Amino acid sequence: MSSGLAAFAPIVVVPVFNEAETIGEVVAAARAHAPVLVVDDGSDDGSAAAARAAGAEVLRHPRRLGKGQAIRTGVAAARSRRASVVVTLDGDGQHDPGDLTAVLGAARGAPRAIVVGSRLAEAGVLPPDRLNAIRVAGFFVNWASGLKLEDTQSGYRAYPVTLFDEVELRHGGFVLETEVLIAAAARGWQVREVPVQAIPRARRRSRFRPLGDGAAIGAYLAGRVVARWAREAAAAGRAVVIGGSNLHRAAGAGPADWWCHPRRRRAAAAAGATLAAPALLALLALQALVPRWLPDVVTPLVRRLCSQARLDAMDETECQTFMTLAVPSEPPR
Repeated sequence: MSSGLAAFAPIVVVPVFNEAETIGEVVAAARAHAPVLVVDDGSDDGSAAAARAAGAEVLRHPRRLGKGQAIRTGVAAARSRRASVVVTLDGDGQHDPGDLTAVLGAARGAPRAIVVGSRLAEAGVLPPDRLNAIRVAGFFVNWASGLKLEDTQSGYRAYPVTLFDEVELRHGGFVLETEVLIAAAARGWQVREVPVQAIPRARRRSRFRPLGDGAAIGAYLAGRVVARWAREAAAAGRAVVIGGSNLHRAAGAGPADWWCHPRRRRAAAAAGATLAAPALLALLALQALVPRWLPDVVTPLVRRLCSQARLDAMDETECQTFMTLAVPSEPPR
């Protein structure tokens, strides 16, 4: 009978579009850890030949279909090759293949978890607009799904292949990487983070388009946030009905319980960020377009409104103060 360790069979999938300058180095370094499959998404610069020369197996799309479809192609190929884990990393050199040791180690120890390589240990490497977008996305992923992740937008990940037996992905492009986290959480899968190095792009700009791709991710998250608010409204309605019927049995306990309940506290924090979201998104788009030397007024707002710490447990001091006011002490006899 084979052991769990013997069944661990990773494959590295690298989606590529016109990365001939860097893909050879990425493939050569990644092959020290696992077989490498490059999905060439319609490149016209010789990326496929460079990847093949470095030792990768290459699959080609006849035209550009987007990162999401490239990942789907890679997962399907990994399944047909009986891989148990798919690790995705970018072909432009921004991800260090040396971090595969940590990513694969975490994946081996957690067979029912997505492992995300978090770049925020060295957040200064990322441009301010990208860093703020990551923080805003992380806040709303947390609110929509309960996942507390620092870097929901990292493409450096390990996916168990069996995840895709349970999770049906409907979106493409960069949205897929957000969708899979929320869909996996809804199915009871864990998501873990390990720190990875963020390498500044020296030769090419990111394929991520702040306006187009950012807007698509924002629209997807907006739908999930609306669904979460619908659930919160239903829960609040039930609490009012139940609390009202029990109020005569526990004077003051109903409102105090409501005020101190972590769900109410999370909703209050999320409400401020939700109401500010249109303005925040406009500011993020503007920050991506303006020169970097201009004063940064966006980062303080993002840190204040979209800190995931605001979605954590209630502040005990505030709760105790309210309960003292809401529940009168027993009169002296």
